[in-house]
Amino acid sequence: MADQKPDVLRVEKVAKRFGPVVALREVSLNLRKGEVLGLLGDNGAGKSTLMKIICGFETPDSGQMFLRDEPYEPKSVDHARSLGIDTVYQDLALVDELSVFQNMFLRRERVHSPLPFLANRAMRAETRAALDEIGINIPSLNSPVARLSGGQRQAIAVARTVHSEADILLLDEPLAAMGAKEGSRILDLIERLKQSGEVSIIMVLHNYVHVLASCDRVNLIQDGSIVLDKPTSETSVEELTEIVVNEYRRARMAANGQGTGAA
Repeated sequence: MADQKPDVLRVEKVAKRFGPVVALREVSLNLRKGEVLGLLGDNGAGKSTLMKIICGFETPDSGQMFLRDEPYEPKSVDHARSLGIDTVYQDLALVDELSVFQNMFLRRERVHSPLPFLANRAMRAETRAALDEIGINIPSLNSPVARLSGGQRQAIAVARTVHSEADILLLDEPLAAMGAKEGSRILDLIERLKQSGEVSIIMVLHNYVHVLASCDRVNLIQDGSIVLDKPTSETSVEELTEIVVNEYRRARMAANGQGTGAA
């Protein structure tokens, strides 16, 4: 069971401000080996900021992180990647002008040795195998990604991260822009990774049903703080919805100068 396995990542009292805006308020989070952790929250709650801090894109103002029980202070995204953490960003981080296979190997290109020539044939073959594993059909791997649909672009970003040999994956809205069929294939891939027990995943999602079906545990973040941490087997769509609705009501009452009492 995931809850019997050691933590591979711990975030302790991490805070982050952007000028007057408080993005994170002493957030603490842990990820266990082989676990899929669902991170829920409304827009602006702090989910993406937390993911960017973990992957080295942003630096926290305070707090600390531990990776496999060692202090973890990523200097950059590349530094985090070198330590086994890779990310699917909400904005995908694809280069529109580059082809499908070039985006798959962006900043990690294969080269022939000893001559420094790009191994394009090998990269195309690996790209085709990665996309076939997900079940996403992209006829031409030489096409610029700017010509592809949102779902196809999302599939490339997910496939790139899954095949990066990282053992901690951060998936920020991996189903965004996907139809039901494409999304189900991504969820099937995540299930296979979970069953392997070797890859740990934090997945930002908005769909509570997807979280309960795919994740071992759920954290709900509101206004920069974790307000719920439960195994998915011990919560429900109804409980998660009630927490969010109650917070929405409190926010509306506060905005209308009615205090924070019950509605």
